[in-house]
Amino acid sequence: MLEPHVAFFGDGEKQFVLSHDLVIELERKTGNGIGSISRRFFSGDFHLAELTEIARLALIGGGTDPEDALALVTTYAPRMTITKLYELLLPVMDLLMFGKAEGELQLIAQTEEAPSDE
Repeated sequence: MLEPHVAFFGDGEKQFVLSHDLVIELERKTGNGIGSISRRFFSGDFHLAELTEIARLALIGGGTDPEDALALVTTYAPRMTITKLYELLLPVMDLLMFGKAEGELQLIAQTEEAPSDE
């Protein structure tokens, strides 16, 4: 099971998890495979509809009722800049694709690059 990403969205702290079963729904809704979606996502070549669908499905994966997830995304995503919505979802996609959030990956890389005391 993937660890949830916890972030403020809309009216409070929410958990976001994009599990494999929800990825299948994301692929169905967007008409694209996860490889294509993630490649475009990380390169910044995404569609806004993909961002909102990732948000909705990740909220559901984090335990939000599907109707509430749709209401949250419909109400609050349009009030965010696209960059803020992307920043919210970046750790979700990192966790899905790499198993670690971006900050954790940077910390691991710094630890591996640090000179040893030997």
